[in-house]
Amino acid sequence: MEHGRFKMNWNRIKLFLPVVLGALGGFLYYNFIGCNGSCAITGSPVNSTLYGSLMGLILTDWKQVKLLFNNPSRHGRAGTGKEEQK
Repeated sequence: MEHGRFKMNWNRIKLFLPVVLGALGGFLYYNFIGCNGSCAITGSPVNSTLYGSLMGLILTDWKQVKLLFNNPSRHGRAGTGKEEQK
């Protein structure tokens, strides 16, 4: 039972990990490489972080997102009968 819950949580973490890593990458890009005020994206830490998270969002596996959130019984949630059969 716990293994199934951990697997479901890990699948969700894997979906949002590119967004978090993109935001971190955007901020680090601003911090180490970005310019001073004259650039639209890298001139502000907020803009750079948001741009990085947007790039991470684009790299997210959208088919997996659709399967994970539209078909919860596939992952053995409570009330589906899968856990009662074991």
